Formats: sequence, C-alpha cells, structure tokens
Amino acid sequence: MRHVYIPTQITEPDALPSDARQCHLQGSTMGTTWSVQLIGHQGISIDFLQQGLQEKLDQVNRQMSTWDSQSDLCRYNQAPPNTWQELPEECCQVLDYAIYLARQTTGAYDPAAGKLVNLWGFGPQPRPSSLPNQDHISQAMSGPGWRDLQFDRHERRLWQPGGLTLDLSSIAKGYAVDQLARFLEAQHVPSYLIEVGGELRGRGIRQDQSPWWVRIEQPDAPSTDDVSEHLVALHDLSIATSGNYRQFIDVDGRRYAHTIDSSTGYPVLNNLVSVSVLHPECMVADALATAFTVMGDQRALAYANEHNIAALFVLQTDHTFSEIRSHALLAMLDE
Repeated sequence: MRHVYIPTQITEPDALPSDARQCHLQGSTMGTTWSVQLIGHQGISIDFLQQGLQEKLDQVNRQMSTWDSQSDLCRYNQAPPNTWQELPEECCQVLDYAIYLARQTTGAYDPAAGKLVNLWGFGPQPRPSSLPNQDHISQAMSGPGWRDLQFDRHERRLWQPGGLTLDLSSIAKGYAVDQLARFLEAQHVPSYLIEVGGELRGRGIRQDQSPWWVRIEQPDAPSTDDVSEHLVALHDLSIATSGNYRQFIDVDGRRYAHTIDSSTGYPVLNNLVSVSVLHPECMVADALATAFTVMGDQRALAYANEHNIAALFVLQTDHTFSEIRSHALLAMLDE
C-alpha cells in the first residue's frame, strides 16, 4: 500500500508567473552533491542563481566543516583553553539550535561529540583498522562536553574550556538547505525543490500544478514486511533522514553504525535502522533525525508526540522490518 503525506496548515502556493520556466541546477558540496529544481520567470539569470547557490554552500562549508582545517569550526576546536572564540553569524545560528537541542534531549543530540566521531573513524581522519579500546573511548569521553558549552549569542562567541571538539555534521547540511531556500526566496523564486546529500526542502507547485512529490528514503525491505512506500508533498516543508544502513564501518565481521551515542562512547545499538523527520526547517529535521536515532524508537516516539514532530521510524528485528509513525505524521496521513 502506498501512503501519501500531505502537510496540514500550510500556506497556498504562490501563483506561477505567466512566462514560467523550469530550471535544474546542481553541483558539489560537503563531500556530496546538491541539486535544485526551480520554476521562475523567463528573465531569471541561471548563471546568477547557480553562482549564488554555490556561494551559500561554500560559506557553510568554510564555517562548519570538520574536514577543512581552516574552517571556523576547526579554528574553535584548536583554540587555546579558557578562551572566547568569535564565530560568524551563520555558525552561531546553528550553534544556538544545536545547544538547545542537546539540552532538550539530554545529550542524545550532542554537538560536542567530535572526539568520539574521530575516534571511530567517521571524521576527517583515516578510518582505523581495528576498534578503539575502552581506554581510548574513556579518554575521548573525559573532559568538557555539551554541558560545558557556554555560548554568548549577543557577542557571537563560544567559550573553549580546553579540548572541547565540536562536530556539526549532523545539522550543517540541513542548515545549508535552508540557506539555499532563503536565497531563492530573496530572488522571488516562487517554486523550488532543494536537495543536498539526501536532505530536501520544497515550496510551491510544478508547472502542471502538482506538488513537489518526493519519496522517503528507507532501507530495502521484503515486500512481506510491514514497510510501505511513502511519498511526501513538500510545500513549505523539509525532510531529513538518518539511516544507519547508509554509513558504517565493518570490523571483524561486525557492522558499526556511524551515529555515536556519546553517553556510552559507542555507535548506537538499537533496532532503529532509519528515522525520517518532517519540519519546515531542514536544520531542525536534520538534527532531530540524529537525536531520534540515538534515543531509540520508544523514547524518540514519546519525544516526537510530546513536541508534535512528524516522524517515521523504521525498525528491524532479526530480518523483519516494521515502521512506527508519530501522532503528527498520522495527522498528515491520507490513505
């Protein structure tokens, strides 16, 4: 059976210009690809839009990349102990929400898990040929963490207590999607579908008056399992998916997921294989999908229901897949 999710309480799409034309732009960023399908008037400059979109993505990368040693994030991570470090406005916007969510989820979302991410081989350093031992894990977990993040939003600065290592990979991509959306709206583009490394945001309608339909990414499951194909109509809505089947390492015949639970120091070990979150802001959806993966299905479902978050959870028990939908997602469901 196919389930179709149509968001409720959305604004009516803007009317398309009478001389509407559809364009497809694309490029590379953050070790992945991006694409934008948009509909604008005939006189719109494709070169200007291509350049502007790429500049927005490059800006996010310059500020928040863990792979670029010259980024603002790496500069903070390498800063001397007991110093305030000034950060750009865009980076502060991401940090503001990241710290809020860390406190809301009691560290299930942890922007300060950079040492553990690197230790397990999911950062810029080469992946280890063997698993880290308990001493290395304990050492990475020692010292300052997310509870020690002192953020002066007014002065746009963050306290470096010494050895605190930020990693914003699980939120920066979603924020980049939002930045592209803001750029397009500033250029009066009435309709678009943005995708950066699998995270999406849409607005408006296509030339045939249909919405921007996208299929929720999820692991391959046998047709006999309780997992269905899902389509989402994206208008003023974003979707982000965290899937431990996508990024992992295999060591000694065992698979370790890329999502780290900083409360244990190990990759998450639960039966959640995929979490998709729908939200107007892709940054929020991106971070929540990671937090829910760490929480596990029951705690994540309770959080989603309490905070009215639309979320789809795909679980695997032995070789059988099933799914759970939050109340907010069920309210969108049209079967």
